[in-house]
Amino acid sequence: MTPKQEAWAIQAEHVIKQMERRHFNAYYCSTKEEALTKALSIIEKGSVIASGGSATLGEVGLLDYIKNHSEDYTFIDRSIAKTEDEKRQIHAKAILSDYYLMSTNAFTIDGQLVNIDGNGNRVSALCYGPKHVVIITGMNKLVPSVDAAYKRIRQDACPPNCVRLGLTNPCSKTGICGECMSTSSICDLFVTTRMSRYPDRIHVIMVGEELGY
Repeated sequence: MTPKQEAWAIQAEHVIKQMERRHFNAYYCSTKEEALTKALSIIEKGSVIASGGSATLGEVGLLDYIKNHSEDYTFIDRSIAKTEDEKRQIHAKAILSDYYLMSTNAFTIDGQLVNIDGNGNRVSALCYGPKHVVIITGMNKLVPSVDAAYKRIRQDACPPNCVRLGLTNPCSKTGICGECMSTSSICDLFVTTRMSRYPDRIHVIMVGEELGY
């Protein structure tokens, strides 16, 4: 391991204790391959699965695995929607899924999850609905506080995500949040998850690699 990876492993030990105090199930994996194995050990075969938009899930290979094993899982595929009404129907089905898969935009040293969303389908599923939520996040998203989390997201996550999604928001052109009021803004809903009222619902897999934005 590199010194950075060794430091991440030490930090993760502390964060796991803090997350468990908040009724999250938390785990640390050194690599994305280990994270994939861990996620699959959590998700029961025969389950209905949905997901939020996430570069991290793609990098880990979890969505591809689920899609390629349709005999084991029923996947609610948001990418097949062709109209806004179809998207709405798919998001509604996701709320009743057994497992909702996502990443988190940031997480704090004291174990809180911090997310910014555009449509709200991702954070709404995190807050309520699916029986279980499985979150995979790179240790590059660890920050010292909630305030630092929001700063990190708006500077390091939102501009590249706008570029990835082909949006013409100001930050996709300048690389800096412009506090825009565009209807294509992805910075509409700010959610801090301080704890889970339901133990064993939220699973957080931290990975000792730089993943996502």
